[in-house]
Amino acid sequence: MEIKMTKIHWDKWEEFRSNNSNTMSADEQELLARIHSIYFKHSYYIPCSCSPKTFNTWIDQLNTIHDKGHS
Repeated sequence: MEIKMTKIHWDKWEEFRSNNSNTMSADEQELLARIHSIYFKHSYYIPCSCSPKTFNTWIDQLNTIHDKGHS
């Protein structure tokens, strides 16, 4: 079964992706953590900002789902 974002999440992620900054605001971190916890079925948490590895992995994973369109 192919996972697709809801239209609301898709639109929010589209806005997130349009930001060309190398840093994320607290609101963007919260959005990333909330959406990722929904689609990857884990408890909501914001990863430590001391290392971008988790953030970058999550962004890549959500981009893959986003690219499939929305339901």
